[in-house]
Amino acid sequence: MAKQANGGQRRNAPSVEDIVAQQAALGGKMPPQAVDFEEAVLGALMIEHDAFQEVVEILLPEHFYKDAHQRIYSAMMRLNVAQAPVDMLTVANELRRSGELEMVGGNMYIAQLTEKVASAVNIEYHARIVFQKYLQRSLIHLGTEMQTEAYDDAKDVDDLLQEAENKLFTLSQGSMKKDVVQVAPVIEEAVRQMHEAAQRSDSLSGIPSGYVGIDRITSGWQPSTLVIIAARPAMGKTAFVLSMARKMAIDHNIPIAMFSLEMSNVELVKRMMVGETEITSDKIKNGRLSKEEWIHFDKSIGRLTQAPIYVDDTPGLSVFDLRSKARILYKKHGVKCIIIDYLQLMTASAMRPGSRQEEVSMISRSLKGLAKELNIPVIALSQLNRGVEQRSNDSAEGKRPQLSDLRESGAIEQDADMVCFIHRPEYYHIMEDKDGNSTVGMAQFIIAKHRSGGLDDVNLRFQAELVRFEEPGSYMNSYGGGQQALTQQTIVSRMNGGGEDAGPVPDFSMGGTSSDTTPF
Repeated sequence: MAKQANGGQRRNAPSVEDIVAQQAALGGKMPPQAVDFEEAVLGALMIEHDAFQEVVEILLPEHFYKDAHQRIYSAMMRLNVAQAPVDMLTVANELRRSGELEMVGGNMYIAQLTEKVASAVNIEYHARIVFQKYLQRSLIHLGTEMQTEAYDDAKDVDDLLQEAENKLFTLSQGSMKKDVVQVAPVIEEAVRQMHEAAQRSDSLSGIPSGYVGIDRITSGWQPSTLVIIAARPAMGKTAFVLSMARKMAIDHNIPIAMFSLEMSNVELVKRMMVGETEITSDKIKNGRLSKEEWIHFDKSIGRLTQAPIYVDDTPGLSVFDLRSKARILYKKHGVKCIIIDYLQLMTASAMRPGSRQEEVSMISRSLKGLAKELNIPVIALSQLNRGVEQRSNDSAEGKRPQLSDLRESGAIEQDADMVCFIHRPEYYHIMEDKDGNSTVGMAQFIIAKHRSGGLDDVNLRFQAELVRFEEPGSYMNSYGGGQQALTQQTIVSRMNGGGEDAGPVPDFSMGGTSSDTTPF
């Protein structure tokens, strides 16, 4: 905008209109404009007392093409804020007070505007045309600006692409206006969802996680929610979301998109193969399988091959690239849940953050916006700071994670609809809980924040040799065994030497002897 709303002259940069006009002069084309509709809108605002409320959510001063119209509309906005009437006399007086009356053409021009239209019946339609012309001019300006910067060899191409995408996304978001609705249709939608949930055998209203205890509290991962799953390194964040993604895609046929900024696609798939085939990770890694194991592998891998899981391992992925890819996956493959591993490895450089904390805040807000835009759950892993390690086992909090342990930004807690922690006391050599129960091989999924539900802890069993999490009442042997329902007492008894008929002893050690059994 060439002039500020209060009439002051901007001297640091030309306006969108100036740049577009210069480009149009060179190309022999007039910039997109609808001056007659601008006049109709301004005239209608001065003859209809309530007309301003119909356009205030659509138009800003910079949306007008003519500088005089920008100044007049700014004066109307100031009057509206002051709850003063908007008519020919008050607008002229406000412009006189700010020293802009002669700049816009004086009293005569203000009077002429009121003669351009008979009523305000079509003012909203006219306002939207004015706004559409502004969008066209802005697109021309953006294209011209990007063209100029693309000729600059000093510009990094990746930064230029991110900047262009950010500006285009900001422009598109500004054009998306959601109308206020009366509560009745919203109630109808809520009741419809209740009936759908009641008809399901699992009574879930969201996407099942594959874990009964978690779904009991959450009713499934809900649409448009941002879920943060945080833990210290080696607690099993990646192992958990991979176990969950495999259950969601294979058992429930739910299309899942997973963006991995830490591990390659092959590493992720190998971990899924371990969980699906029940062949230990060291054998999957070195490929030394017996003939029987190869037969079992070929038979078991089929379900994973057909699973609707889409993996992206772009390193240093920006939040803008993620949003673009997510939209494509949503439209092309019907993805219903997005998993990100992990949040602190993402960037938001195109938004020019002032600090790392500010950058993480921008990322978390963008992820929440993506969840709302696509109306699907977005699940992002996050690191915790070292505060957990610095607390002693004997303190009131102990090693149990807290919301204050979220790393780098309190905005993560603020933006998230749910914050969950993964905690394995055994890792800190805490072998019994406060009730005297063994914690060997056990994990806690702690729901610490839940906007639409309760808070609770869910017990899970971590199987180190298969790098996966399962329900606490079952233990799945590696290939050659089968599923056994084992109580915690039975497992501890076998580990302590329960006799020759005690069966195979589960390996609950951290990491085993192979480096790739340690969860990240």
